[in-house]
Amino acid sequence: MAESLLFTVAESLIGKLTSRAIEEASLTLGVYRDLQDMKDKMALIKAFMLDAEHKKPHNNVLSEWLRQIKHVFSDAEDIVDDFECTALRKRVVNMVAAQVRMAREIKDINQRLAKVAAQRDMFGLQINEKDTHVVDMREMTHSHVNHLNVIAREDDKNKIIKLLLQDGHDKSLSVIPIVGMGGLGKTTLAKLVFNEITNIDECFPLKMWVCVSNNFELRIVLIKIRNSAPNPTSEKLENFETEQLQNHLRHTLQDQKFLLILDDVWEDDNARWDELKEIIIDTGVEGSKILVTTRSPLIATLMCSNSSNSYLLEGLSKDDSFYLFLKLAFKEGEDKKHSQLLEIGR
Repeated sequence: MAESLLFTVAESLIGKLTSRAIEEASLTLGVYRDLQDMKDKMALIKAFMLDAEHKKPHNNVLSEWLRQIKHVFSDAEDIVDDFECTALRKRVVNMVAAQVRMAREIKDINQRLAKVAAQRDMFGLQINEKDTHVVDMREMTHSHVNHLNVIAREDDKNKIIKLLLQDGHDKSLSVIPIVGMGGLGKTTLAKLVFNEITNIDECFPLKMWVCVSNNFELRIVLIKIRNSAPNPTSEKLENFETEQLQNHLRHTLQDQKFLLILDDVWEDDNARWDELKEIIIDTGVEGSKILVTTRSPLIATLMCSNSSNSYLLEGLSKDDSFYLFLKLAFKEGEDKKHSQLLEIGR
């Protein structure tokens, strides 16, 4: 993980921990103080990281300190994502067990954060609140998918398609988020839906795929949406002002029943989302849909037009996970030559 991504993770985690949804869920599960402690420690470490970044090229020990922070932040990200997903569920089968497990994991992270924070004195680091760091963009996605490489997502695909095809009583633009932890296959699932010929192509004559990622700047998103539509304009949209872009896009979507995929959304500023939605909400034909993929239940809540339409993606079953492991670890048929390894893997 590059240092730029480390800053992104820190900012994302701090943002999640300050959200109202996390606050309410943490109060319910009795871990409010622990999560607030985690947020404060991360904010402090982030401030020291800005100073450490300038000194790192001249100090190998400091580079190791940053690597330790990377590991702690990575584990913290998994725990916070898990906490968000649990909070999103309407019903937790064993609330006491979930509370004990999360409290233990959060306290462990806080102890590790306290340890790395205390080591800052070794390097004479100063608090630097001014973040001039340029954050790298996440890898951009595309809509193509090789169905042969996808395992056990057919049922999820059919459920998403059912949500997209159903017409509710609300005639406004419907938004359906797919939410889940990183690496579960949200983007792959969206690709399967996007490339479904029988139902999706027949229902939505206009399909658009946009990878949003870290940058939810309205002007850039408008350009991406317009460029993803068939027969893109030969005009250089990069030279257009936002007013020109929104007129151009509204004209493109007018009288079209469309499906817009917004993949890998990280922006949790409700005002920015409202700006985009306001531009396209009344342009397409009734029944047009937006399908969003995101790690954050908070973002899913902000973007979703109906809470019942949010789709929580679960992990693969044990057998499907093992099959995926075999597919990645061995060439076709070679796994049978390593029966002992297979036994260990199970």
